[in-house]
Amino acid sequence: MAEKFDNLDKEQLINYINDLRRQLNNEKYGLYFDRKATPETIVEECKNKIPLLRRNKNMDISNNGINHLLIEGDNFNVLTSLSLINNSEGIVDVIYIDPPYNTQNKDFVYNDRFVDEEDSFRHTKWLNFMEKRLRLAKPLLKQHGLIFISIDDNEQAQLKLLCDSIFGPQNFVTTFIIDKTAQGANQSSTFKTQHEFLHCYAKNIFEAKINYNFESERDEAKYKFKDNLGWYAVTNSFDSINSPLSSNQNRGYTVYYNETTTDAIVRDEYNRDAKSFGEFDKELIDKGYVAIRPGIRKGIQYPWNWTADRFLRDYKQELVFSQNRDGRLNIYHKNRFTGLVKDTSIKKFDTRKFGNGLLVDILGKKKFDYPKSLDMMKWVVSKIEVQNPVILDFFAGSGTTAQAVLELNKEDGGTRKFILCTNNEGNIMTDVCYPRIKTIISGKREDGSKYSNGVSANVIYFKEDFVDTNSSNDQVKYNLVQEIDSLLCILEESFVEIEQSDKYAIYENNNKTKLTIIFRDFYNKADFSKLESFFKENKRKNITFYQFSTDNVVDENLFKEYENVVVKPIPNKIFEIYKTIVNDIKREY
Repeated sequence: MAEKFDNLDKEQLINYINDLRRQLNNEKYGLYFDRKATPETIVEECKNKIPLLRRNKNMDISNNGINHLLIEGDNFNVLTSLSLINNSEGIVDVIYIDPPYNTQNKDFVYNDRFVDEEDSFRHTKWLNFMEKRLRLAKPLLKQHGLIFISIDDNEQAQLKLLCDSIFGPQNFVTTFIIDKTAQGANQSSTFKTQHEFLHCYAKNIFEAKINYNFESERDEAKYKFKDNLGWYAVTNSFDSINSPLSSNQNRGYTVYYNETTTDAIVRDEYNRDAKSFGEFDKELIDKGYVAIRPGIRKGIQYPWNWTADRFLRDYKQELVFSQNRDGRLNIYHKNRFTGLVKDTSIKKFDTRKFGNGLLVDILGKKKFDYPKSLDMMKWVVSKIEVQNPVILDFFAGSGTTAQAVLELNKEDGGTRKFILCTNNEGNIMTDVCYPRIKTIISGKREDGSKYSNGVSANVIYFKEDFVDTNSSNDQVKYNLVQEIDSLLCILEESFVEIEQSDKYAIYENNNKTKLTIIFRDFYNKADFSKLESFFKENKRKNITFYQFSTDNVVDENLFKEYENVVVKPIPNKIFEIYKTIVNDIKREY
């Protein structure tokens, strides 16, 4: 610890102590850790260069579907890049991450070194690492959005306090207990631990679109009947209420049922004074109706479960008339299988079959330890009650999130989208994540063997890149606009390249309804005139025209004769957002 202060003079030491005092004064309750004790190299480098994304078309995957994004790079840089094109409403509906658990077993790398149990700053480093990324991730969530974070005992308590400070304790939804079933053995000399935690927070709990239900599998032996509303079981008798008829005298009617026509007629034949039923309606019986009354158990007359009005309204849809064990006609409820039960504390997901086994089947051999269960990821994605959400995973690992999204879309025809980010540490992107996604979409493994019939989807592949900020601001802006295409294409969802020149680039979206034009130079009427014919040919498409500007000022009436053209400045807004992020880094860290 002392080595940290060896190169600090007296004034620097005083400033450092004052910083610590300010932090302590601001932390009335919550989590305190030294945010400046262990600066992160990647974050420090971003003070002098702007992270961007560069498309690698050679790695794109195409199979006639919607566009998903796969990004190779450090997630701090990628989150910063996405922040540059974010808006006040956010751009993703769900974030799921499975960060390193900081087990001190070579699972967490900080500044290119594994953090082990001998490192006295191991928790501080992990918290610094997570805080920076979560603070960048939060604004990317839409107001109704949710974030899920997998973690285990090593950091779950610290993570909960960290998330409280970032998202607000009022936005805490719940912590799920995830039972890893077949993968739970450990070397503990006390208790066997086979569970993990899944913290869930909302961006804004009052606007959150949370699906509180969980779809379970149907018990085919129990729910074996089906009507127009779905599967059901025939279980409880229609007179299964516990209180006697004397306490529910408006439910003491006789049901007359015609088995041929399936019609039912109700008669109020219960004598409330005598507390007994009167004679049957012989006229109805002569017409083929069977009289049914609630049963007597241990000498007590019981009522029906419903009033007569409700019975007449719902009996055809919700009740079954069937013979009981004594051979007499009786009435039973339809116990419907909805597949929806309230979430409970413990969720069981088979990580051996739907994690390790599934990944080996896709890749042909084991290349990754402890992938998440595919069923678990499908369940996580289902927790947002939004049609066709955008899901961000910036600790993508083996790519389970991508497979969950792709398979759910195939199952129900949805158009969910994923944005996945991972670095290539240990060749995780090139050897695991990318080939897995490519196999799912194409239906063919890397060795050419058939895996499935494939999935209709496209993946646009990006890799992190940078623009140096050591030049003058105007020069930086000019350099930035030369490298800005990929970010603007993501923003406009336009990835089909139509035309490229030294002055401008034109991109189109998949369904050919939108065009994005990136003009890389100062105002030049002669250059603009070259686009006139292009505008005339595309009057029915929405066109966004990005024009280079050092001061964020553009002539919005530049193409006023074309109502479908919107003019926007670049790159000043992006540059200003970057400076804000850098200033936050300098102030906090």
